[in-house]
Amino acid sequence: MIVNGIVKNIRRFGAFVEIGGGVVGLLHIEDISVSRIKSPEERFNIGQKINVMIKSIDKENNKIVLSYKELLGNWEDNIKEYDEKTVVEGTVKETDKYKNGIFIELKPNLVGMAEYKEGLEYGQKVNVYIKKIIKDRKKIKLLII
Repeated sequence: MIVNGIVKNIRRFGAFVEIGGGVVGLLHIEDISVSRIKSPEERFNIGQKINVMIKSIDKENNKIVLSYKELLGNWEDNIKEYDEKTVVEGTVKETDKYKNGIFIELKPNLVGMAEYKEGLEYGQKVNVYIKKIIKDRKKIKLLII
């Protein structure tokens, strides 16, 4: 079920969202975006109105678990906006600790991998060239330019 909500509180582990009548659910950080984020504040502000999906209701413990990322479209829907051999802007989300690559977020539910490049930091905006879209494996190969 999809409901309207208002972000009431933000913590490191997630955001508390009022979904009506004073009822508040928890939106865990892993249910906000497919790409890894360090804080829910990267996506939301207190008082912001958002749509959320109710994942589960635990009546015994009065807990409601919410999700946001499912409302951002699936991989197939999001990739339609992009073409191979084009340049787009992305956001550095994670650098592989073994220097195998860098994850670049093109939009909240779409992430590609670029070759490792020194000096890039989490959250930095970069221009990337889309080398290859591999639809059957849901992968995007990128080149940071």
